[in-house]
Amino acid sequence: MAVQRPASGSVPTTPGSYQFKDEHGRVIYVGKASNLRARIANYFQDPSVLHPRTAAMVAAASSVEWIEVRNEVEALMLEYSLIKQHRPRFNVRLRDDKS
Repeated sequence: MAVQRPASGSVPTTPGSYQFKDEHGRVIYVGKASNLRARIANYFQDPSVLHPRTAAMVAAASSVEWIEVRNEVEALMLEYSLIKQHRPRFNVRLRDDKS
């Protein structure tokens, strides 16, 4: 079951981190944004224009959630800590980072 696009206007335009989850509630991808609404909207384009890995992640997701923060630095720190905590399978660059 593919994730449904959030209702229009429900996603804030503030900075934050977003998490795509699978049907079991497991976090499969963590990202950050200076504008959550604009960034999350990018995932709900025609799958043929998305990178194949991104399209596969969206197809595997059943929900998307977000956490608002005050600025982009906090968004970056939150993204990093969520990746360390959940080790999402679609975050390939930071998942195995030992630093």
